[in-house]
Amino acid sequence: MSTDNPVRGALLVTGAALMFASMGGLIRHISADLPNEQIVFFRNLFGLLILIPVVWQRGERIDLKTGHPGLHLVRSLFGLAAMYCFFYALGVLPLADAVLLNFTAPLFIPFVAILWLKERVSPRIWVAILIGFSGVLFILRPGGDLPASAALIGLASGAFAGVAMVSLRKLSATEPALRVVVYYGVICTLVSTVPLLWAWQPINLRSLGIMAGAGSFATLGQYLLSRGYGCAPAAQIGPFTYTSVVFAALYGWLFWHELPGWTTAGGTLLIMIAGALAMRR
Repeated sequence: MSTDNPVRGALLVTGAALMFASMGGLIRHISADLPNEQIVFFRNLFGLLILIPVVWQRGERIDLKTGHPGLHLVRSLFGLAAMYCFFYALGVLPLADAVLLNFTAPLFIPFVAILWLKERVSPRIWVAILIGFSGVLFILRPGGDLPASAALIGLASGAFAGVAMVSLRKLSATEPALRVVVYYGVICTLVSTVPLLWAWQPINLRSLGIMAGAGSFATLGQYLLSRGYGCAPAAQIGPFTYTSVVFAALYGWLFWHELPGWTTAGGTLLIMIAGALAMRR
């Protein structure tokens, strides 16, 4: 692919944002019928099932032997924890707020990089972090409309995702992308079966279809995102991922009559500015 086509890259990333918002809408819808533990399990299961044809097609060309099993485990467990928190927030908070809190992951990455990778953080990144967390305070303001515990769990999804992203960055230095995705799918599916021992409840075909749709939207979103980043540098097109919040707000308005207030709008703007600054580094 051409790596100097920012218009195409921005369109692909925006398409990915629409897919992620659509997944969030389906999760929000099904959360009234299924427990969070079951939703996370089926999301991982359908994501893994979609991988099977790809792995089958590659056949002997796939080498799943890794020298970093611990790093794969860290990436998968923190990614799974982020998923549990995010899906819980989707079922309790307004859709746009839940998506936005999950998108705070770039604000936590510098702290993880300092503690884990011993990296130095530039002054511009500290400014971005300050701006971003000011936006978070707008959304989590004391006395606001959001349930405090649910909002903090939504914020935790961003923190866990930040750790998962840093571990993914370390893995990408030596591990091919398909191997990383396969390990992630297998580990998350296996671990997410454990809570089903106490949280399982009967599921009908309609709910299965919704979860299959959510898994498909998530997989298509990841594909479009990877294609988009192949067209242009992340600094140019990365901020377009925040259009997912706009799409989520539109879904929330159409299906749940949720109208974001001025504090949500202000917090969104600040977090988007912070994310754009962080992505340039």
